[in-house]
Amino acid sequence: MPGLNDLLNQLERVRKQIPFATAQALTSVARQIKDAQTTAIKRTFDNPTPFTANSVRSQGARKDTLKARVFIMDTSAEYLEPFEIGGQHKLNGHALLNPKNIRLNKYGNLGNRKMSQRKNNNTFVGEVGGVEGLWRRKKTRKGKKAKKRAKRSPNGTRAARQKQPAPKLLIRFGDALPVRQHLGYFDRANTMAAALMPSAMARALDQALRTAK
Repeated sequence: MPGLNDLLNQLERVRKQIPFATAQALTSVARQIKDAQTTAIKRTFDNPTPFTANSVRSQGARKDTLKARVFIMDTSAEYLEPFEIGGQHKLNGHALLNPKNIRLNKYGNLGNRKMSQRKNNNTFVGEVGGVEGLWRRKKTRKGKKAKKRAKRSPNGTRAARQKQPAPKLLIRFGDALPVRQHLGYFDRANTMAAALMPSAMARALDQALRTAK
């Protein structure tokens, strides 16, 4: 039957185009979600750094895998995680410190340049007297470091070692503060995927059938 054969051929064309159309739809939806997540970061945080604002990435699907990804770069994900699941600001690694009594940059952060300007071989980050911060070791006098303890005298005594002056506090770090904003990353992604995928699939399949040979 000519009519039946035409129908079977058309169905076969549809079957072959489904993986390609699905990959196209997944990629389109992933890009839309990525753009929405980037906008959400810019709206959630007050003047976020470009590094944070542009940390969302998307990866398109292929017809042999049918999997698209929307993700946040690892470094940013570390300090953005509390804004999704709750908790305190991350202060370790590349995350933001909580500096006190120092001018911050336009993004409300300490800034790598300001930190590097103060960090050298004579400074250290740590706790002194119960205060956490960036400290500078002081010289003893006339630019000389503290001398080592002198050798023993013939009678067996040895002069006391000159005390090292207390270090100078350059930047004091406060405790991590609880986060106040909620990013809503996963809820937004799931809601958008469910809402956008049917129409994206219909458009991709229509386009695939019209251009198929």
